[in-house]
Amino acid sequence: MSDDDKEPQADEALADEWAAALEQQEEEEDLAADPTEVAEFQALEEESVSSTSTGDVNMDAILDVPVTISMEIGRTKIAIRNLLQLNQGSVVELDRLAGEPMDVLVNGTLIAQGEVVVVNEKFGIRLTDIISPSERVKRLQ
Repeated sequence: MSDDDKEPQADEALADEWAAALEQQEEEEDLAADPTEVAEFQALEEESVSSTSTGDVNMDAILDVPVTISMEIGRTKIAIRNLLQLNQGSVVELDRLAGEPMDVLVNGTLIAQGEVVVVNEKFGIRLTDIISPSERVKRLQ
């Protein structure tokens, strides 16, 4: 075989390699463009679903989540000018009457109302009214 015969065969082999490489690159780009074709998900097992046989939600997963409970005796709006003029002994009028129940908030959401009590020289609150879940949803809107 002469050198002239080897050269066209080498060119054809090189062209075939390039064609194969380009085809492989196109396939990889197609897969990258549509990740749903390569995504794999593990099957859910019945044990991982948090519900009982009656359909109730299993609360064990959230029972240890900390929340902030606060009690609000009232609110007011005040201009910054007046706020800067406050000093020791100043009185700020609130929007609530004396003897009115105080709001109990959990993470800023009203959940109950109650009255202040003192237990072992510490303040506490006796709940007098619990806001129903449906009423809480109405207040969010």
